[in-house]
Amino acid sequence: MGSRRIEFVIAENPPKRLDKAVSRDVPEEASLSRTRLARLIEEGALTVDGAVVQDAKARVEAGALIAIAVEEAEDSHIGPEDIPLEIVYEDDDLIVINKPAGMVVHPAPGSPSGTLVNALLHHFGGNLSGVGGVKRPGIVHRIDKETSGLLVVAKSDAAHQGLAAQFEKHTVERYYQAVCYGVPDGNDPRLRGVKGASFEPGNILKLTTQLARHKTDRQRQAVLFQGGRHAVTRARICESFGNPPSAALIECWLETGRTHQIRVHMAHAGHGLIGDPTYGGRRKLAAKALSPAAQAAVQAFPRQALHAAVLGFDHPVTGEALRFEAPLPQDMAGLLAVLRQ
Repeated sequence: MGSRRIEFVIAENPPKRLDKAVSRDVPEEASLSRTRLARLIEEGALTVDGAVVQDAKARVEAGALIAIAVEEAEDSHIGPEDIPLEIVYEDDDLIVINKPAGMVVHPAPGSPSGTLVNALLHHFGGNLSGVGGVKRPGIVHRIDKETSGLLVVAKSDAAHQGLAAQFEKHTVERYYQAVCYGVPDGNDPRLRGVKGASFEPGNILKLTTQLARHKTDRQRQAVLFQGGRHAVTRARICESFGNPPSAALIECWLETGRTHQIRVHMAHAGHGLIGDPTYGGRRKLAAKALSPAAQAAVQAFPRQALHAAVLGFDHPVTGEALRFEAPLPQDMAGLLAVLRQ
């Protein structure tokens, strides 16, 4: 495997720790994230004035010459597969995909192939700088297999670091469209009595709980109010269907990004998503609330009716504000068309 040598001098007033000083002063074109730099220090790939230093907490002075030996990215163990992709945007640092329902994002024991990562490796055709020393796409967020919509993937260490920081700070704009049972209206006294539910101006439902893996069903998430991870979801009604109203198109947005967050939160509120096999998306509706065709469409919908419609973030390298929208896929658009009849 080939390698490259990166040299630079520590500037004035460096941070006290070597890793922080190196992270501050390493040239941007090196495309080395803080995580990768920490690993390189630990592996003995960094020298200070010619001496190997493996202590990330070591002191370093201004004017010190830093040299880092960086091995070129190795090929990923994941195989490329020729799977069609709907590419919304792409440049040297990142790619935005409109993922179809049914596609897993990353290979796992139950889904070793046919994933988005397999498809991306084929699409890049080896033209990938690599993340963490491996030629692989940088997955900074995921959407469930049966959820459709927008996903951004890093193509370089610099992009991976910058995107991950934005997701960690919750500055990424993410809006989802979903079709749920019932209508999550602030005038519903039942909903106002749900623990963790509140309403903000504009009839916006806010759900604030903790989420953790279910104690007995490892495929599910559970709502908690002690322990777990903090989770906040907001939702507003876009359109309601039926007489009396029995289903709604809602727009949801995330303050946090937890596994199954929208699905488990809406189920907790009593407004589970139509078609959701994990959180009870097979509810019997009042016989005359919807037309027979709409009733049949609701019962037959094969997946959770959830679509990642809007994705906005600052480009991690150029700083440009980017915002993308993906229209509803055919199955959800068809469901709405029948519900509107």
